[in-house]
Amino acid sequence: MKGLYFQQSSTSEEITFVFQERENLPVTEDNYVKLQVKACALSQINTKLLTEMKMEKDFFPVGREVAGIVLDVGSKVSFFQPGDEVAGILPLDSEDPGLCEAVRVHEHYLVHKPEKVTWTEAAGTVRDGVRAYTALHYLSHLSPGKSVLIMDGASALGTIAIQLAHHRGAKVISTACSLEDKQCLERCRPSIARVIDVSNGKAQVAESCLEETGGLGVDIVLDAGVRLYSKDDEPAVKLQLLPHKHDIITLLGVGGHWVTTEENLQLDPPDSHCLFLKGATVAFLNDEVWNLSNVQQGKYLCILKDVMEKLSTGVFRPQLDEPIPLYEAKVTMEVVQKNQGRKKQVVQF
Repeated sequence: MKGLYFQQSSTSEEITFVFQERENLPVTEDNYVKLQVKACALSQINTKLLTEMKMEKDFFPVGREVAGIVLDVGSKVSFFQPGDEVAGILPLDSEDPGLCEAVRVHEHYLVHKPEKVTWTEAAGTVRDGVRAYTALHYLSHLSPGKSVLIMDGASALGTIAIQLAHHRGAKVISTACSLEDKQCLERCRPSIARVIDVSNGKAQVAESCLEETGGLGVDIVLDAGVRLYSKDDEPAVKLQLLPHKHDIITLLGVGGHWVTTEENLQLDPPDSHCLFLKGATVAFLNDEVWNLSNVQQGKYLCILKDVMEKLSTGVFRPQLDEPIPLYEAKVTMEVVQKNQGRKKQVVQF
């Protein structure tokens, strides 16, 4: 039984993906479930976080967003039985790669998959669904009538976040990084209040948002990264499409919430003072926050269940690429790790 792993170079941040033969899974005990994987989505690996968590090892398993059929359960498992169709996210310290025919996982990381949801939809939506819920519900308290700016709305996360915001009755503004993304966002139903095309680097995001909200500013911002410095000091990759942090602060309304994916965000005293005057907050969207806090397991399972329910009812309509076979996972994962793909990539077994 083969699984996909990655190995990080000791001299650089470059990582190499390799298939390795795996030993048979141990006997399923206690609260663990043996799962036959039917689909596994591919996401960028945060090697920096793994290093900070001191979880380095020679070969690290790849693939955590899975959907499959329960093959066997431990004696203390109470939620599942063999034959159940489930989906979930393997924990950060999982010994098993999701990109393998079978995995062993604790039952508290899984929920039942509705019958009408396909394997690829379940695996391809679970992570971005959790991220969208974390950003819009737990970090910014989304409610009907709020105005929400979702940066890079045509991305996998942006698509789900827009659909969740619309479902909650919010007014949505979004940015598009290309003409194709702009056309995609303009086809959204319910329609987006305004699509701001930032592909040429000339769009004034703050001005457009203030104009759309009658000068009040938006209630919630979910960014896709921000520029921290002037154009002369910023890496070239950030120059074109990302707004400056001052633009985000400017377009925030009174009592607004800024949810950022920029883990190294730096706010100078004038920035903080401006946020203070607005009574605004800044929150960090950490993908692994539920993994790092065992006391929040109940909330996490509620989110997973709601993500599956919204897939089943058609509220979530993920942007997935065509499913790929396992033997193409290595090459595809190299593309995903370089952040060169747009639609979600899912391996189907």
